[in-house]
Amino acid sequence: MSAGRVGVGVIGAGVISNEYLANLTSFPDLEVRFVADIDLDRAREQAEKYGVPASGSVEQLLADDGVEIVVNLTIPRVHVEVALQALAAGKHVWSEKPFALDRASGRELLETAHAKGLRVATAPDTFLGAGVQTARRLVESGAIGAPLTALTILQNPGPERWHPNPDFLFQEGAGPLFDLGPYYLTALVQLFGPVARVSAVGSKARETRVIGSGPRAGEEFAVTVPTHVSALYQFESGQTAQAVFSFDSKLGRTLFEVAGVDGTIEVPDVNTFEGDLLVHGADGVETVPSTGSTSTRGTGVVELARAIRAGVPERASGEQAFHVLDVMVATIEAGESGLPVEVESTVELAPALPEDWNPREATLA
Repeated sequence: MSAGRVGVGVIGAGVISNEYLANLTSFPDLEVRFVADIDLDRAREQAEKYGVPASGSVEQLLADDGVEIVVNLTIPRVHVEVALQALAAGKHVWSEKPFALDRASGRELLETAHAKGLRVATAPDTFLGAGVQTARRLVESGAIGAPLTALTILQNPGPERWHPNPDFLFQEGAGPLFDLGPYYLTALVQLFGPVARVSAVGSKARETRVIGSGPRAGEEFAVTVPTHVSALYQFESGQTAQAVFSFDSKLGRTLFEVAGVDGTIEVPDVNTFEGDLLVHGADGVETVPSTGSTSTRGTGVVELARAIRAGVPERASGEQAFHVLDVMVATIEAGESGLPVEVESTVELAPALPEDWNPREATLA
């Protein structure tokens, strides 16, 4: 087994790469060696901006023997294609969500990784942050008694207001369910375990939208996926959750509540890594500060790197990501058919992180 810092290469130098590169280059257990993109100038600019020593094509990155983990920040429809290339080159993969766009390609990715003895960990890693980890510890400690239900809401007017190239966010592999649903569904799975059955409805407010900012402002584009999804999730353990994912509301709102026999927890925004929790019980409301890591995107890459070195399973595993994908596909199917859909996949959860787990600590000599 190798030792020392873990070499990382980033494929995709778009908007999200800024947050990733700022963090990855600050984590002492990682060595960011390469930035690749089909736009070589953009790759070079990002490498120079964040002090990464090399940039170029995907092929050049995959030829670097020092890169052990490929961080796949490409657009959703090529996530699997790029991940398979990385696996073929003998690299572990950390991919942005979603894991895949359909079950068949997701299974292919998992099976390929297993056959090669490699890992395909996947965002979101927000559940590794202090907010969701504290919520999990509270639920497991019995702070609200036996957990029964959850209510989650994600609604806003849509990302075309601010994103300069929002087309892909309204096409296959995105929409509010595939784009933001992974944060909420991953958190629900962390708190309640695997989903067993889905009922849902979906709708689309309009067939086209208009870009609101950037050089393409005023340009119209097609909407090809539901922009509002309401779902009821039933879990293997017996709990239920109601969820709304919407780009059709002028009222922006996020909500994540977990109700138990003895109380209810208000969880901070699960698309972030921190925030106080409110515990409503018989004696009133208690504010519980979140404890744990508050580092942002890229935290899961460090956890993956440490798991590789230790020879233990990573927490943001491909199996968890595939289960969340399976649940999202089942949600669309339930909305289209008007009938409940059984979820065939399952996942075994890793333990919660220790409160003192710190991605900014140097642990790999």
